[in-house]
Parts: sequence; C-alpha cells; structure tokens
Amino acid sequence: MSKDPIMPSIWSNHEGTETAILYLAAFPETRIKVSTPMVVTMDMAGQPFMILNGGPKYRPNPSISFFAVLETKEAVALAFQQLSPGGKVMMPLDTYPWSGYYAWVEDRFGVSWQLFLGSRQTMGGAFIPCLMFTGSQAGKAEEAMGFYTTVFPDSEIMDLNRYEEGEPDTTGTIKHGRFKINGQPFAAMDSSFMHGFGFSEGISLVITCDTQAEIDYYWNTLTERGEESMCGWLKDRFGVSWQVVPAILPKLMSDPERGQRVINAFLQMRKFDIATLESA
Repeated sequence: MSKDPIMPSIWSNHEGTETAILYLAAFPETRIKVSTPMVVTMDMAGQPFMILNGGPKYRPNPSISFFAVLETKEAVALAFQQLSPGGKVMMPLDTYPWSGYYAWVEDRFGVSWQLFLGSRQTMGGAFIPCLMFTGSQAGKAEEAMGFYTTVFPDSEIMDLNRYEEGEPDTTGTIKHGRFKINGQPFAAMDSSFMHGFGFSEGISLVITCDTQAEIDYYWNTLTERGEESMCGWLKDRFGVSWQVVPAILPKLMSDPERGQRVINAFLQMRKFDIATLESA
C-alpha cells in the first residue's frame, strides 16, 4: 500500500492562489509546492493540502474542519487575526475546557479551522481533519470510525468521548473522537442540531495509489453502499467525498507531448485505469 499521506482537497471558485496566500499568512510554516490554473498544492507543517480551481459548483462547509494545532498563544492569535476577516467566527477566541486558547473560525473561502493551543506531539500532527456527522448522518461517527479503521492500514480508534445525560446533544453519541488511518490523525464528532450543511465535494480526501490493485481496492471498498462519480471521485456510505488517484497522474499530465491526451482520457473515466492513461 502507498504510504503517501491522505491529502485534503479544498474546492475553490477559481481562487486557489488567493486562498493559498491567506494560509501562508495565517500559518507561517506553509509553503506552496505547485501552482497551476487547475490546482495549487501546499505543504502545511508536513501535511499536504490541495486547492482545486473548480468553479462555483461546490463550496466548503464546516462538516469537515481542520484542527490547527498551534503551540503558542501568539500563533493562535495570528491565525485568528488572518482568517477572521470576511469570514465567520463560530466560537470566539477564548479559554475553553479542552484548550487554554481556542477559536473556531470559517475563513472567507468557506474553510473551517479549529485553532487549538496544544502539543503537536500529543495530538499526532499539526493539521487534523475533523468530520462532523450532521443531519441524516448524525449519530454515525462511531460507525464511520470503525469502518475507516478497517479500510486503511496503520489504523486505530484512539479515543471516544460521548455525550452524557444532561449534555446538549444525544446521549451516547460522539462528542469528540480521535482515530488514525494510514498513520494520520483524524477526528470525528456527532451533532444532531439543524446545521443546514453536510458532507460534500467542497472538501474531499485524496488517496494516492501506486498500483492499479490499490486503486481497485479503495474504489471498491469505499463505494460499497456509496456512490461513484467521475475522474476518480466517489462518496462513501456516509457521504464523505474521496478522490482515488494514481501517483503517476501528475507526471503524465505534465508531459508536453501527451498531457492533453491523458486529460482527455481520464475525463471519460469513473475509476482511474493506469494502463489506459499510460497508453494515451
């Protein structure tokens, strides 16, 4: 199995460069790796991110947010200062039981950040995707964590914190859970309140595969009771969007002689076929 990290992908309305510049200002450890009219890729303290210039069809929402684990109050304050303008403060910058300095903010591009003063070593990483199960998916966080930890290697459920009697959500559902898939930390929570949003293509998770067997495995496993889409995209049984892509794709697309033929070929595909791409 490929050891490439699972990469969050942010759908952008042709604002990929502006989005990346904002994150450079908010999180100084960020660097831009690739910037093209189609895609921007970044390294954010070791966690890869992708921004797709896909147009107005989708927009990120808080169903997938990112714990930004920051190790000084100054770093939390800087991120809050940069991300707040034009966005929405969902929880103000303050002291909370789970963190001495914390805020939840949605930036002007619709991406939600939980700015958290804490130890990256303890949390397992600097930027941790957090899945919120709302609407028809509320109450399924534990089931989803169990499913994902069977699909990916180097996976485990690390912590389950449930709502107790008298707390402001459904007793027994997940207030906060931590799990690891593919060696990476993730978080999950249930919320039965009426939010008006759910999982969508606005934020997807990219699995990079070295072989066709890997592509087949992830595609077949994640689409079971889910939904196939085009160009390597799918939705799993919980509505979370994934992209299952071959590692060789960027190299093939950048080939000046056959890059456009490769693009034309994969635009016709649902699940990627490496042999067809290589022969384009």
